Amino acid sequence: MTTTVPTGAERISAPVHVSGPDAPWHRVREAMDRYGNAVVHTTWGEWLTAVVAEPALRPLLGRDWQRYRRTADPTVRYRFVASRLATKYTAAAALHTDPVELDLAYKIGGRPYLRGLDQIDVSLTHTDDLIAVGVSRDGRIGVDAEPADRRMSYELLSRHVLTPAERADLERLTDAERTAAMLRLWTLKEAYTKALGQGLRLGFTEFGFGADGGDLLAPDGGPAARGEWAFATHRVLGRYLLSVARHDAGLDSSRDTAAHTMLDEGFMGAVTELLY
Repeated sequence: MTTTVPTGAERISAPVHVSGPDAPWHRVREAMDRYGNAVVHTTWGEWLTAVVAEPALRPLLGRDWQRYRRTADPTVRYRFVASRLATKYTAAAALHTDPVELDLAYKIGGRPYLRGLDQIDVSLTHTDDLIAVGVSRDGRIGVDAEPADRRMSYELLSRHVLTPAERADLERLTDAERTAAMLRLWTLKEAYTKALGQGLRLGFTEFGFGADGGDLLAPDGGPAARGEWAFATHRVLGRYLLSVARHDAGLDSSRDTAAHTMLDEGFMGAVTELLY
């Protein structure tokens, strides 16, 4: 069951739980068609059978095949493959295509992207056994997750993580409320910086969120955006917080997101030849 913390997330699709290649992927397609973005969450164990028994694993992994073969630790290897399969299947469902047709590559810093599909943004996160993937067709997207019971010391971290306005908000709360609020803010800030492609290079005290987490704010608590950003935090699988940051770049909002209408035919032919 997934519960949602209200965060002004009407422009972000609710995360869909997928349990492997045979999951209800039509829900991902429907989310992409309706919202322009889709988010899924799963666990690496739910993909173990596909990792072990999938006869088409090599073409599915594409350029990641050699990394998979070089990884000696079985647990690390299986988790790596599960995250890549989850990413490809999610993007393929959102784009109405087959996962083997997509070429997953990586920017400097490790952020995944789809070669030949510049309008599609992809974000991947994992923690413990959770994997989450976000895909957007009309702007940047970032996802981040943490165990919901993770303890964060307010005294040690607040001046490194929170803006003055956020500290003022949290200091009015009880200890338990403060811990929960700080973890939620942490995941929101991670998701936002991932969407920007900045990671931890952008200091967390340089931007903040309101008490409901829905608005991007300056350190003094004033508005820092004009409505182009949307944020959401969800509790998934009963034990994780999953936050999503989504930017609306004002791109073509056409609902036709089939990969064959967006991908250059020459590039598609080259990818097919490479994989086979």
